[in-house]
Amino acid sequence: MAKSNFISFDNLTFQDIEAEAELIPLLTTEDEEALRSEELPKEVPLLPLRNTVLFPGVVIPITAGRDKSIQLIKDANKSDKIIGVVAQKDQNIENPSPSDIYSLGTVAQILRVLKMPDGNTTVIIRGKRRFEVQSIVSEDPYLRASIKPVKETLPKKDDSEFKAIIDSIKEMALKIIQENPNIPSEASFAIKNIQSHAFLINFVSSNMNLSVKEKQRVLSIVDLRESAIECLKLMNLEYQKLELKNDIQSKVRTDLDQQQREYYLNQQMKTIQEELGVVSFEQEIDEMRIRSKEKKWDPAVGEHFEKELFKLQRMNPQVADYSVQRNYLDLFLDLPWNEFSKDLFDLKKAQRILDRDHFGLEDVKKRIIEYLAVLKLRNDMKSPILCLHGPPGVGKTSLGKSVAEALGRTYVRISLGGMRDEAEIRGHRKTYIGALPGRIIQSVKKAGTSNPVFILDEIDKISSGVQGDPAAALLEVLDPEQNATFYDNFLEMGYDLSKVMFIATANSLSPIHPALRDRMEMINISGYTLEEKSAIAKKHLLPKQLREHGLKKEHLKLSKVVLDKIVEGYTRESGVRGLEKQVAKAVRYVAKSIAMEEDYKKSLLAKDLVEILGPEQVYRDLYENNHVAGVVTGLAWTSVGGDILFIESAISEGKGQLSITGNLGKVMKESATIAMEFIKSNKALLGLENFSFDQYNIHIHVPEGATPKDGPSAGITMLTSLVSLLTQRRVKSKLAMTGEITLRGKVLPVGGIKEKILAAKRSKINEIILCEDNRKDIDQINQKYLKGLTFHYVREMKGVLDIAILSQKVSHPKIFKS
Repeated sequence: MAKSNFISFDNLTFQDIEAEAELIPLLTTEDEEALRSEELPKEVPLLPLRNTVLFPGVVIPITAGRDKSIQLIKDANKSDKIIGVVAQKDQNIENPSPSDIYSLGTVAQILRVLKMPDGNTTVIIRGKRRFEVQSIVSEDPYLRASIKPVKETLPKKDDSEFKAIIDSIKEMALKIIQENPNIPSEASFAIKNIQSHAFLINFVSSNMNLSVKEKQRVLSIVDLRESAIECLKLMNLEYQKLELKNDIQSKVRTDLDQQQREYYLNQQMKTIQEELGVVSFEQEIDEMRIRSKEKKWDPAVGEHFEKELFKLQRMNPQVADYSVQRNYLDLFLDLPWNEFSKDLFDLKKAQRILDRDHFGLEDVKKRIIEYLAVLKLRNDMKSPILCLHGPPGVGKTSLGKSVAEALGRTYVRISLGGMRDEAEIRGHRKTYIGALPGRIIQSVKKAGTSNPVFILDEIDKISSGVQGDPAAALLEVLDPEQNATFYDNFLEMGYDLSKVMFIATANSLSPIHPALRDRMEMINISGYTLEEKSAIAKKHLLPKQLREHGLKKEHLKLSKVVLDKIVEGYTRESGVRGLEKQVAKAVRYVAKSIAMEEDYKKSLLAKDLVEILGPEQVYRDLYENNHVAGVVTGLAWTSVGGDILFIESAISEGKGQLSITGNLGKVMKESATIAMEFIKSNKALLGLENFSFDQYNIHIHVPEGATPKDGPSAGITMLTSLVSLLTQRRVKSKLAMTGEITLRGKVLPVGGIKEKILAAKRSKINEIILCEDNRKDIDQINQKYLKGLTFHYVREMKGVLDIAILSQKVSHPKIFKS
């Protein structure tokens, strides 16, 4: 049996192909000439190709799947192996008609027919010459046409431009092979070995990534020079596309490699963290999401949190911004959004708590109880903003703790003393390294509720600097109309502070910004009286110091007399801080005696204080006699409470000069000048019409020259002193006075009345002269502090002199020249 022309694919080897057929894809110049001179048959069977175009001299494999094509290949393979190959205009047509194929094609020779395992037939063909279809001879069992050859136009042999084009084609082909990873590098050897110019153009055109339509257009160009130019154009375009594609792939590959590397490292880190028991980044984010579902925040806040959490998920945990973003989200979760503690509305219990912890301070207690009463009737009331101002040590700061306990709220406190950076209040923007929220938001986070009692301590000690003015930032915090949406730079959202009860404390109101002062409800806390200090020491300070020093109540007892002696002889203050230090000193004396097993007195006497506390440190000014003309007792207000002072006047021969000494301020000196001018202008009314003012020098002095003194309240005292001096008449005994004067002799009201009254009582004063307008201040003082005092209210200086100056002359009166 003769050997079949069909070869089974399973038995096919490269050795078989080389032995049985000369499948040489490269044409020599001689081969090309032979093909051009070869006669073509007048009729050929037409094999339509769906997705490619066959060029002369090029060898390609074709898989035949249609029945007509398989039959055509079988018949041709048995005869002369010559077929006509044409391209389909539409590759989707299964049975193409003559109108569905191009009229220009290539005559091909069948080199090999292979039977594939899937049942298809693969035929290897080589193009010979172009042809043009003249007419269709038959369509059954397959297309058969009469053809005529297409003659090519060749360039001249010495055409240098054509040779340059061919060289460019070769060079471009080598570049494309180098750039395209899908073309094996061995293809470059084939390009270099091609000698035929026509075959080079056909070979390159056949292998370029072109559409059927474009390849057919190249095939239809019969002028070899034009064909070379068109081929070079298409190659340039192909190279540019390939170069751009490679650049994009290189970038994508680099990004992908980096992402894969980061993913691999993150997976390793996650495994290591799990081995060490450390929470992984994904677990942290999951925990944050779980915690966020438990928060009571508004939808806008929840939406913002989800957005920021998604941003955290996309971040590389190794970058610096990751920790900033995580801290930011932690703050969101830690803040008590819409979480409020339940207020206690037992007003009597609240009153008992306030009375238990603080002695006196009736105005503050009254205001707190009023607030609780209104809050009980209306739950959504905005919290008040109070400012407690008064001297140091009177209990302004500690009052906040009692208020928080009385209300059943959390207590937080920040000290504003020395603060000079606006960011301390509003926080820093989270883009900065080390950024933090402001002190307000930090304290609310610490409190755990959105309605704590918030103490703004030492609000008068705020200072401004190059970083801004914190007092200006507090305007929003302390404004009930604005603090419902307080904006913190770190939080980047409004936070509701309207339910926070702010209590500010200050020693003086003058340094506070006027706009800030206007936003707060002022409550003055004046100094304590001697009786109040003794009661505070007995009820609060002594038990506290015994407890802190590890002693019991029976180890030390201090009577009221001893406590009064400590207050008067060892302290000079409006508050009780110094008193607490002296009580602590006495308690330490007892603790030392007990530790060393020494005998000591459990009930101390006043005379024992010298041994324990040392000699008295403060000597109170007591009223002196009225035997000397020109000495009058005045009342003064100081930062540590009220005090008495003496105005002394002396006269000597001279030229009418007025001297004022005693470290006095400008206002106080002006008061002395006014008093002197009033006397000169009313000398007849005062019985001084014969006194020669230009023959005497007058000296006014206020003792304790090391202590600065100022203010207008000594005006009537200086006038009384001068009248007493010039008339040599006595001043009423145990009398003190305070008030401002005018050139017309009017008496004006002054401040600090309570402190001045207490100072007068301590100094054994019985009668006090005040301006009529100060009567209201006396009415506000507890009557128990006024026991034993007589008040005289006046409007003019004449009334002061009628009460203060007696008709009796002083001892050894001076006689003046007329």
